[in-house]
Amino acid sequence: MAAALRGQRVLLAYGLLGEGMVRLGFDYMAGQLRWLQAAGAAASVVALPTTARIADNAARIAAALQAEERPALLVAHSKGGLESLAALLDPAAARHCRGLLTLQSPFYGSPVADAVLARPWLQRGLATLVQLAGLGAGEGLEDLSTAARHRWMQENAAAVAALTANLPVLCIGSAVGEEAVGPDRRYLALARWMEGEGQGPNDGLVSVASALLPGARHRVVRAGHRGLVSAGRGRDPIGVLEWGLTALLSPALRPEALPGPLPA
Repeated sequence: MAAALRGQRVLLAYGLLGEGMVRLGFDYMAGQLRWLQAAGAAASVVALPTTARIADNAARIAAALQAEERPALLVAHSKGGLESLAALLDPAAARHCRGLLTLQSPFYGSPVADAVLARPWLQRGLATLVQLAGLGAGEGLEDLSTAARHRWMQENAAAVAALTANLPVLCIGSAVGEEAVGPDRRYLALARWMEGEGQGPNDGLVSVASALLPGARHRVVRAGHRGLVSAGRGRDPIGVLEWGLTALLSPALRPEALPGPLPA
């Protein structure tokens, strides 16, 4: 893996409020960035106002890809995966990409976003907090609704199929259960609610069904919504990233088990 990463461009795209966490001193993917750089990769984080519209951030990711001639690997968490996918539908951006690894991205939306949008007082309150924190206006929340995402996926189905047929794409989804330990237990209440809403296995914010992009390679593991990207008891974010990049760069490789795999 180290030999494959040496000199390789890698761009990280954070999920919702990722840059806000950095301001608060909690860079939730800093460990992955350090590991990539220590392996010799030219790794960096794409500067995104993560509460912005998906289309706006997709343009930013497309520009970052095209900033250099050599192609980059894209590693994206949550909403960042939706923006990365949208960016790669631009052929010029796709030509500068070697592969896409998404972690817990809600390609078909999240019922948690639906619940917030159904309560205007809650939506206004969140928008105010986001604005006070200097993180934009929060308009991107609407893009995460199940209705908006199903519509986008339907409208872009042919383009997504063409992309996954020509570019290595690996999607890792997750589900959290009663056996969870450490910080992943924080997602159990939301996970139970989502199951009660008919969403099936989920990580507390994104269902497994929503996280698996048609045409891509898939893997599902046991974890809460940040369990694949943030350190903590019972978590191995570097192991997840190393496995994911190995599988992405070696499509013929027989997958090895990630921590806590679900039955196929």
